Amino acid sequence: MTPAVGQGGPAAQSNEAHILRLESIARHYKIGRESVAALDGVSFSVTRGGFLAIMGASGSGKSTLLNILGCLDRPDQGAYWLNNANVAHMSDDALSDHRLRNLGFIFQSFHLIPQLTVQENIALPLFYLGLETAASAARVAELAARVGVDDRLNHRPSELSGGQRQRVAIARALANDPAVILADEPTGNLDSATSGQIMKLLDELNRQGRTILMVTHEKDIAAFARSRIVLRDGRILSSEGEDVS
Repeated sequence: MTPAVGQGGPAAQSNEAHILRLESIARHYKIGRESVAALDGVSFSVTRGGFLAIMGASGSGKSTLLNILGCLDRPDQGAYWLNNANVAHMSDDALSDHRLRNLGFIFQSFHLIPQLTVQENIALPLFYLGLETAASAARVAELAARVGVDDRLNHRPSELSGGQRQRVAIARALANDPAVILADEPTGNLDSATSGQIMKLLDELNRQGRTILMVTHEKDIAAFARSRIVLRDGRILSSEGEDVS
């Protein structure tokens, strides 16, 4: 399937079938006097409830794309519609708020705060959302049970296994009830058995309607996704599956 270039404007905004749409996204970096294209005209859409794997060799543009999808970086050109809002040129404050309300992040290295307990780590997004203490505690308890770490709420990350840390990270990613979960090599620091458990959990979340975009270089991990995009030199080399167009 060849990635379709979106039409932009109000038509893109009103397309309720797609949770996100990128249109002719470009991102360049200065290296000395040279300008290097990390992304060069990337366009694709992902349906609500989709599960997309983003693949490619080192230097293909995966990290840059993930940063733009996560509203952590801005494109030099193009439009990015996330949950019916063009975020490419939002103000910093508006972008931060939209990111907080629409995105959840899962990282290869977990990125848990070592001084905080499991309960406190999961509750972080709820703190920034201003949720009251009782409501936050109830939400944390629900999510901890959902991912199987409800018996570890008072432990710190150093007291957990790698799989348990990633389960805590998944619970934290779900805390704000995001429209999209972005997973960056979510099994990269795990053994094969634990990787399978984490991917089954992500698959279950997707089957419950959660949209997941996952960067991975492992074909067996990408096989859990229903759709795949392969990047090369900042461009989409190939695209396949029911969730991407």
